[in-house]
Amino acid sequence: MKNRTTEDLRPIKLPKPLFANCSTVFEALKMRRTSRSVNDKKIPLQILSDILWAAQGVNRVHGPFWAPGRTAGSASNSQEICVYVATEEGTYLYEPDAHTMTPVAAGDNRSLAIGPGQRTSGANAPVRLIYVVDVDKFKTAGYQEPGLYDPEIQKSYYFVDTGLIAQNVYLATSALGLVSWFHNCNKTKLTKILGLKPHQLALFGQTIGYADE
Repeated sequence: MKNRTTEDLRPIKLPKPLFANCSTVFEALKMRRTSRSVNDKKIPLQILSDILWAAQGVNRVHGPFWAPGRTAGSASNSQEICVYVATEEGTYLYEPDAHTMTPVAAGDNRSLAIGPGQRTSGANAPVRLIYVVDVDKFKTAGYQEPGLYDPEIQKSYYFVDTGLIAQNVYLATSALGLVSWFHNCNKTKLTKILGLKPHQLALFGQTIGYADE
C-alpha cells in the first residue's frame, strides 16, 4: 500500500461552532479535570470544530489593535501560539481566521505530541493538540513594548498564553462530554516533522477524547 503523503491530505473546512452544550462557565469549571484514560472513539467534526474554536477561535471581528479578537488572550494581541491537530491520518495547523485545518504532515504523529518517557496513557486517543510558539509574531504585536524583545520575558508571555488556550480546551471538553490531558511533547522530533523554523518552538501537547468507561 502506498504511503500517504501530505499532498494526499486536503484542508478541512470546519463547520461553524454550534454552542449546543452551553454549560455555564461555573458548571464547566466544576467538571474540569485531567484524565489520562482516553479511548479511541472518534471525535465528530462538529465537536472538534467547537473545541478548536474554544481554544483560540475568532470571537469578534474587531479586537485589540485592529486585529480580529480570539477566545484566548495573548501579549499585545500578538497571537503567537499556533495550534496543531494530530490525528491518525495526519497533522494539521488550525487556522483561526478561516476556521480551517491545513495539512502539514501525513501519517500518524500522535505519539510525538507527548514527551519522551512520559506515561503511554491515552495512546489511542483520536486527537492530540500540539502548541507551537512563533516568536517572530511578537514583532508585529499591536503594542510594541520592550518586553516583547526580551527572550526571558517572551518565555513568560508564551507560556502564559499557551496556558490560556489549554484551559479553554479543558473547559470546552468538559462541557462537551470529553476529557483532556495537558502534557509535554517530543520537541526535537516535532520540530522536524512539522518543518518548524528557528523562530518556531514546540512547547506542549494536549490529549483530547472520550473517557474510558
